[in-house]
Amino acid sequence: MAIKAVLSAVAVLGTFVATDASAQGVNLTGQWQCVALCLGPPGSPAFITQNGWQLNVVSDAGVPSRAWVDYPGRIWIETANQGAIYSPDGSTLQFDRGTIWQRAPEVPPPPPPRRRQ
Repeated sequence: MAIKAVLSAVAVLGTFVATDASAQGVNLTGQWQCVALCLGPPGSPAFITQNGWQLNVVSDAGVPSRAWVDYPGRIWIETANQGAIYSPDGSTLQFDRGTIWQRAPEVPPPPPPRRRQ
């Protein structure tokens, strides 16, 4: 009887872990650029920091907000009172009202200074 209870508990915990991992799917952390229906000028930067299902978002207009993964493929931004779907590869966000963000290209760091000889 005790073995069945332990196995059941392990199965339930395994389900929660698998659900958590698959719900996150992609890491949205990074700098984004607004490319359509922007609140600021087109190309304005936006930022997302993700910790599990929780996100901190700073919009292209500079407005900070809490956000979270509603379900895999969709986030909800509290201050904006709207959702957004993200592409499977995490490179594009399309908001309910039409605004589109794309990941900003990563700029490589400058080369180290040359040594004088």
